[in-house]
Amino acid sequence: MLRIPVVRWGKPYESLETQKVVHFLTGEPIAEVDQANGGIVSRDLRKAGEARRILREFAVEDLIGRIKQAGKLFSSATLPLGSGMQSPEDFVHQQSATTGLPEQMCRNNMTKNSFVMENIDTILDALTRGLDLNILAKGYGQESRGVIVSYQCQAPVLGAVLPSNSPGVHTLWIPVIALQLGLVLKPGSQEPWTAYRVASAFQQAGIPAEVFSLYPGGHDVGGAILSSCQRAMIFGGEKTIQQYAGNPRVQVHGPGYSKILLGDDVVDDWEQYLDLMVESIYINGGRSCINASSVWASRHTEEIAAALAERLGPIEAKDPTDPQAGLAAFTVEGMGKAVYEMLQTDLKEEGVTDCTAKYGPRLVEHERCSYLRPMIAHAASPSCAIATKEFMFPFGTVVKCPQEKMIDSIGYTLVGTAITADPQWISALSDATNIDRLNIGPIATNRLNWLQPHEGNLTEFLFRSRAYQVAEAKLALA
Repeated sequence: MLRIPVVRWGKPYESLETQKVVHFLTGEPIAEVDQANGGIVSRDLRKAGEARRILREFAVEDLIGRIKQAGKLFSSATLPLGSGMQSPEDFVHQQSATTGLPEQMCRNNMTKNSFVMENIDTILDALTRGLDLNILAKGYGQESRGVIVSYQCQAPVLGAVLPSNSPGVHTLWIPVIALQLGLVLKPGSQEPWTAYRVASAFQQAGIPAEVFSLYPGGHDVGGAILSSCQRAMIFGGEKTIQQYAGNPRVQVHGPGYSKILLGDDVVDDWEQYLDLMVESIYINGGRSCINASSVWASRHTEEIAAALAERLGPIEAKDPTDPQAGLAAFTVEGMGKAVYEMLQTDLKEEGVTDCTAKYGPRLVEHERCSYLRPMIAHAASPSCAIATKEFMFPFGTVVKCPQEKMIDSIGYTLVGTAITADPQWISALSDATNIDRLNIGPIATNRLNWLQPHEGNLTEFLFRSRAYQVAEAKLALA
C-alpha cells in the first residue's frame, strides 16, 4: 500500500502515527498517510526564512519557466509520491476514491490546476496589474512613469489549511512560489493528492524541495500553521469565517452564497437564461463557493423554480467512474442525512415550496456514504430562512423579491451574476460592497476569468505598498 510521509522542508518524515485513507464506497485502503502534530509544525516554522532565501536565489523569470514546466508534468507525467509513483490516471482514481467526487470532475479540476501553472506569467501579470515582478523580488524599483515604488513582503512563506471537498481551490496558492515565498500546507484529510502532486511536479521541474512543507494531521496542525505563519489561508464554514474575521494574517475562504439576479428589464425572458442557471447550480456537484445558491427575481419565480426542478430533479447518483456522474458523495458518516434533515426544517417554513419533491427521494444512503440529489426550493420572500442558505450539493432557492430591494436583501455574495441592461441598477450593483465578484450580463457564476482575482488578491495579501525614496547619487536603481 502507498505510504505518504510528512514533508518537513523537503525531507520525508515517517511518523509513529498514521492514518489510512480508504475508498468511500468499498472501504479499501488507498494509502497510509503519516500524521504530523502542532509541535513539529511550530518548530519547523522557525526555519521558514530559509525557504524565501532559497527562492530569492532564482530569477523570477526562471521560476516562472519552471512552474510552466511543472504544469505540464502535473497533468501528464508519472511523478514520485511517497513510497511509490503516481500517473495522471492514478491521481484521478485515488482522488475520486477518497473524496467521493466523480472521476470526470477530478479530471476537470486537474485541468484547472494545470492551466494556472502553465499560464502563471499571464495570471501574475493580472494579479499585480502589470507590475514588473522584479520590483516585488527586489523590494523596490522604478515604474515606467519614472516613480520609485516599493512593495514589502509580509512573510517568508504562505501557510494553507486545505479542504477535501473541492480540489479546484488549489489554484489560489499555486502562484506563491513565483513570488519567491515557500509553501507550508496542511492537506485535506481525504484529499492529500493535489498538494503532494503539485509539490512533486514543482520539484521535478527544478524547484528545490526545501521550500515545501506538507503536514497531514489533526486540527492542532492547522492551528499551528495559522498561528505560526505570518500569512496564511484557510478554507471552512461560517464558524471559521467568524473566528478569523478581522485577522490581517489570515485570508479566509468560506461559503460563497453566490447568486443570480434577474433584472426587471429581462425577467420576462427568463427562459433564455435557464441553461445558465442550471449550470451555475449543478456544475462541480454543487460543491464550489462559486456555485449559485439562489436565483432572485421580482416575478415569474414560481415558473423559474418549476423549470429548474424539472431539469435538475430527475438527476440520479451514479458510479464515480461513469462519465455522466455529476453528484459527489458525502463520505463522512451521517453527514448527508444531517444536511437533509436540516433542510426539512427550512422547507416547512411558511412561504417555502419544495419543487423537487415530486421527482423522487433526495437522500440516497449507502453502507459507507450518502448522496443528496439536486433540490430546488421556492421562497415567497427574502425573509424565508432558506433564501440565504448554501449546501454542498446542487441546491438552489428561487427567491421572489422586488428589484429595488435585492441588493439590501441578498447579503454577502461571492459571485453575483446580474442579468440586466438597466444602467441605473448596474451602477447600484457596482457600488454594492456586499458583492465580491460581479458579473453583468448572462455569465454563469462558475465561469471564472483567471485574469482577475477570485476572492481577495494574493499579491495584495502577501505584499504591502510603502513609501521608498532613493538618493540616486548614492544608490542605483538597476
